[in-house]
Amino acid sequence: MTSAERSDVVEMRVPPRDVDRHGRMFIASYISQAETALSNFWRTRPLVDDEPAYIATKASCALHRGLRYDDLARFSVRVGKIGGKSVGFKIVVETGQELAAEVEILWLAVRGEEQEPVPLPEDTRDWLYKYLD
Repeated sequence: MTSAERSDVVEMRVPPRDVDRHGRMFIASYISQAETALSNFWRTRPLVDDEPAYIATKASCALHRGLRYDDLARFSVRVGKIGGKSVGFKIVVETGQELAAEVEILWLAVRGEEQEPVPLPEDTRDWLYKYLD
């Protein structure tokens, strides 16, 4: 079960499917849940004409304190970097007052069947600056 407090924050309880036989959350599950939080955040962006597609080109996860089944986790989306054609997101995962993990996801703006990189739209860039870490 997930709930959203704000567009940049999602809380969820770790489900049984996301833990290994030792009771710790799979690293892939951190990334998957971070992508869910990022999707929720991204829906609030300003709509722009002829918006490019965005493809993930990198994802990584640094664990600080492993989550366990039924832990309440808070995923907070921040913008780590704004490039000319890409945007890097940093999703901080906390449980209680503890830092559990940090997930980094890099998106590239592209167009066409060849997925040629294109500049980020100005309205999108301006909106992203409000969340720059």
